Parts: sequence; C-alpha cells; structure tokens
Amino acid sequence: MAWNTHWSLIAAGLFVIVMLRANGTYWLARWLVSRAEHGEASKLVSSPRFRRAQRLVSRWGAPVVSLSFLTIGLQTMVNLAAGASRMSMRSYLPSVTVGCVMWALIYATVGFVGWRLVTTVWEQSPALAIGGLLGLVAAVLGMETLQRRHLVRLDTPTP
Repeated sequence: MAWNTHWSLIAAGLFVIVMLRANGTYWLARWLVSRAEHGEASKLVSSPRFRRAQRLVSRWGAPVVSLSFLTIGLQTMVNLAAGASRMSMRSYLPSVTVGCVMWALIYATVGFVGWRLVTTVWEQSPALAIGGLLGLVAAVLGMETLQRRHLVRLDTPTP
C-alpha cells in the first residue's frame, strides 16, 4: 500500500477527521440532553456504556477524554458523556485535541502497518486472512460479553 503523499499529511488528515467526529459527538450529546430535559429522552443516555463513561468523566474529568482515544469503543461514549455533562470548552478542547493527536499518530503509523499486514496475509492466503478476521471478531464479542456481565453486576443494587 503506497500513498503518494508525505506521512505528515496523512496524519494531519486523520487528525481533522477525528477532531470533527469527536466534537460532533460532544455537541450531539449536549443537544440530546437538552431534548431529554424537554421530555424527549434518548435510549443512549440511559445505556450502561454511557453511564460508565459518565462516571469516568465525572470522577476523572478532562484527562479521561484524552485517554479514551487510546481505547476501542470507549471514546465515543466518553465524548458523549463530556457533552452531556456540559464539560466546559476550556477543559474539553485541550483534552480532545491531545486525544485526537494521539489517535491520528497511532492510526497513521500502527494502523497502516496493520493494514499492510492484513493485505499481505490476504495475498498469501485469503483463508488465513478470513480466519484471522473471524478470530478477532470472536475475541471482541467475547470481551464485550464479559464487559456487559461485569457492568450488569456493577449496576444492580446490593441488598
């Protein structure tokens, strides 16, 4: 896989994309909360994943926003929680910028190396590539199931 541009332009493009997405998520949450206050509640705001992210943002504040970009599946909920809690832009913008820079650098380096690995394996053995993908999907689903069970236990009231 070859790009006819400098690596820094790829990283900059990825930064712009993730910055727009993260800030869009933040503002969407602010809008959803304003609608919920008017009786138009959203299922998203009451989901266990959202409540977990909201607890993290409430406890740790802006650094959670930056660190969420090093995870898979948590960054959207953290940005939603930051918006729903109306985190100040003075706190949110620096933390989301740091997170977006980290994300862009990771995907511009490790992400492309990973993609190159997948395409090389596919060229050698499509069956192995498909098997690896199915294994990855099974691992993610397994981790998700374990996490949900753990969240359910945490969210149930103790007698």
